[in-house]
Amino acid sequence: MTRPDSADLRHGLADLLAQRGVLKTVEWREAIQEVPREQFLRSFFKDAPGSDGHLRYTPVSRDTDADEWLTLVYRNETWVTQLDGHVTADTADGPLTGFPTSSSTKPSTVVGMNEALDVEDGMTVLEIGTGTGYSTALLCHRLGEDNVTSVEVDPAVARRADDALEATGYSTWTVTGDGLLGHPRRAPYDRTIATCALRRIPYAWVRQTKPGGIILATVGPGAWSYGTGLAKLTVQEDGTAQGRIIGRTSFMPARAEAAVPLSGDLAARAAYADSERKTSLSPDTLDDWMPAFLAQLAAPGTQLVRATSDDRETVYLFDTGREAFASLTADGDQWNVRQGGPVAIWDAIEEAVTAWRKAGEPDMTSVRLAVTPDAHCYWIGGRQIGDGRRSYWLGGKEEALRWRHPHPPLTT
Repeated sequence: MTRPDSADLRHGLADLLAQRGVLKTVEWREAIQEVPREQFLRSFFKDAPGSDGHLRYTPVSRDTDADEWLTLVYRNETWVTQLDGHVTADTADGPLTGFPTSSSTKPSTVVGMNEALDVEDGMTVLEIGTGTGYSTALLCHRLGEDNVTSVEVDPAVARRADDALEATGYSTWTVTGDGLLGHPRRAPYDRTIATCALRRIPYAWVRQTKPGGIILATVGPGAWSYGTGLAKLTVQEDGTAQGRIIGRTSFMPARAEAAVPLSGDLAARAAYADSERKTSLSPDTLDDWMPAFLAQLAAPGTQLVRATSDDRETVYLFDTGREAFASLTADGDQWNVRQGGPVAIWDAIEEAVTAWRKAGEPDMTSVRLAVTPDAHCYWIGGRQIGDGRRSYWLGGKEEALRWRHPHPPLTT
């Protein structure tokens, strides 16, 4: 039996990504073929459902089965590298449960984003989320190690990535810190790319990216693990950034924005309703990617939780910051909706999804986005006018398909 060879596997991965239409340029093909992913994935977890239905994570390393380890490294898969903020595969002695907090993103996503950056020789890049360092190494191979700055919030993750980068010959600029602040010391950058999901793109990134430069990041204004989109923005001379959602994508949330899972008595959180009515819009609609994205635009900051009691399912939407909620239970062909708090969560979601359907259910790539010093503005259809800082929408039937999310006030 022929043992796997790293060089052959790298070329095979490049061929696969090219066949799928993700890998498009010679420069990125050379990076995939030259950068050894195994140097950045000495150990990781593979997952499978346990008997209780929960995922169980089994550690994999070259010490346990070198051939299996190397073969898995070059699959087009995302591999979890850390659980619960501290557990790594090299410290685990068997299968375990946990919450993924760091990973090596599958190569097709990494390469697709790199291609979308539209880089040219000599450009500088700010990368938010070093992770294992593999994507950082690809950037270094393409642009040169001195042109790449990568920020990682987790000190242990940053240390391992820096060691792997050094071992493969890339002495680049790795920084341990809060990536939401960027890295002004080496600004401005030609490109900014994030390998984590964000509720909003920090205006600090707009300030640190040159006019005409590109910001590429996954956005989802809620606290959901899906229903997120890849935003590609161009920084303008007036200090704003404008662009659109170019496709679906999913990443782990930025550490500072990760939602704390709700626990305790959920019914108690929804005990006092200010209104109750029927709706024909099923909450199951939010299982689909675009309606989930719309729900987060309409009710930013909400969490969706499903609970079952006495064989009766209740779907909850909570905005814990404003102590608002919506709870939905099936009632024949309709759903009973109870809402409480200063904002009517389900009213806003229902209006957004209904307007989207009336507009012909446009794809996520129809969503436009502008980041100004004081807000994020999203819209579908129509057109935006104004100076970027103060905008107005024209659009007939699409008039309801617009959202403005003010930046939160600074606290001291």
